[in-house]
Amino acid sequence: MTRKLKTEAPSRVTSFPLTRRAGGLGSLALLLACTKAKAQEQGFPLGPPQASSISTRVDAIFYTELTLALIIAFSVCFLVVFFCFKYRHGSRANRSNPPSRNAKLEVAWIGIPVLLALIFFAWAARTYFDMYNPPPGAIDIYVTAKQWMWKLQHPEGQREIDALHIPVGRPVRLIMTSQDVIHSFFVPAFRIKQDVLPGRETTTWFEATQAGKYHLFCAQYCGLNHSRMTGWIYAMEPADYERWLSQTQGEPTLAAQGERLYEQLGCSGCHGASNTVRAPTLEGLYGKPVPLSNGQVVIADDRYLHDSILLPKLQVVAGYKPVMPSFKGAISDDQVMELVAYIKSLGNNAGRADPRLPQNAVGAGAETTYQQQSVKARIK
Repeated sequence: MTRKLKTEAPSRVTSFPLTRRAGGLGSLALLLACTKAKAQEQGFPLGPPQASSISTRVDAIFYTELTLALIIAFSVCFLVVFFCFKYRHGSRANRSNPPSRNAKLEVAWIGIPVLLALIFFAWAARTYFDMYNPPPGAIDIYVTAKQWMWKLQHPEGQREIDALHIPVGRPVRLIMTSQDVIHSFFVPAFRIKQDVLPGRETTTWFEATQAGKYHLFCAQYCGLNHSRMTGWIYAMEPADYERWLSQTQGEPTLAAQGERLYEQLGCSGCHGASNTVRAPTLEGLYGKPVPLSNGQVVIADDRYLHDSILLPKLQVVAGYKPVMPSFKGAISDDQVMELVAYIKSLGNNAGRADPRLPQNAVGAGAETTYQQQSVKARIK
């Protein structure tokens, strides 16, 4: 066992490249990380395993901040005890002419904390943006939360309850909504936690790096049986994942289900090529800028498509009248996801202009903005 620990410890250390450059502070963070790794190998884990591409970076920030906090705490405690003894009653310490001002000391105790705060801010902000911007080619998994279960659907049509099978080495993007109250999708081994809100869509992503079975929790109190709202993430080798997909086929793909619903609801009568009502074209819409009647420009992402179906008057396309009816309450959240998946599959004609859109709807210098809406505005 001792020989095994000596040979495996260096591989754990190399997973913290950012802290290695931080000198003594980084060395202490690495020491804590190595202690955690050895404890896990000996059957006494100090934390969840690092099973995603972002987990080592999150842990590096955490252990560096923990190390800094320990240094400050021990330093303050040491100085308190030291001065209590040095200047105790009856000691021979020189108390004459005490200093009233020390400019260098004042600059140091203000400047150093500010510099450390800026370093941690830049480091954490970079990690945060990487955590919430999935790379291209990610697998889209649609998640619906409800009391007290997780419903997940693959783009190929497979549905799962309180379980998710994903391949190792491929990014996975979760597109999530809630049918009732606020939930939170939390996988400790992947270091991801994202609130799941009713009436709107939220997204997060991860990339599993180790095959295994990992806990899924709801991290937001959601009612009486909140503690039972758990599940499992099964990270599989790519070949095993493809075998699982082939063995679980049977339902049509999410886009195919959305196409069938699209025809049933009569959406093609307005948005189709031979439409009778003047409505925006949907082919090639996903991911493109959309000018609004209020002068703003938004990107047609999953949230925009979701809101356009349930709250069509929230963001009206420039040049069109707000005549589309709301489907809120008429279709389920699962059906909304099916429609969104179908619209996303409709062509990819980048840069193709809508011939019915006024030419002056978007100025040359128009700024693309993301229209933020409160949760109350989306669900009322």
